[in-house]
Amino acid sequence: MVRDGNNLDERAGSVFEPDTLLASQYFDRVRGRAGIDGERRLMVAVLEDAVTTYMKQAGATDPQRAELFADAEAWIESDDAVSFYSFENVCAVLDLDPEYLRRGLRAWKRRATGAESPERAPDAADVERRRAS
Repeated sequence: MVRDGNNLDERAGSVFEPDTLLASQYFDRVRGRAGIDGERRLMVAVLEDAVTTYMKQAGATDPQRAELFADAEAWIESDDAVSFYSFENVCAVLDLDPEYLRRGLRAWKRRATGAESPERAPDAADVERRRAS
């Protein structure tokens, strides 16, 4: 069915496309939900810093910037649920889905590095190997 030159499938498909938010917009919403609890505000700040560093430094070739990215990526990709300020625990306290965030950040990394698949994008281990060489 076609109306006004638009295909119904195209219009319906846009309903299922994810909304694009800037990191600052996303964290403004998270901060609003976190309330005034000091620990939660600190967790939001830690998460925001890691995500911002990840996004700004993805694809960095400068060794110092690549190391910043590797540190942020290692924290985000860690499955540590013991440390109080681990990515898993921060997400749990803030009621965020850690896997959803990871998928979005991995997609960001693929776009930033021009990689066609996740296997081609440099990860924390690649940066560590380069640093050790």
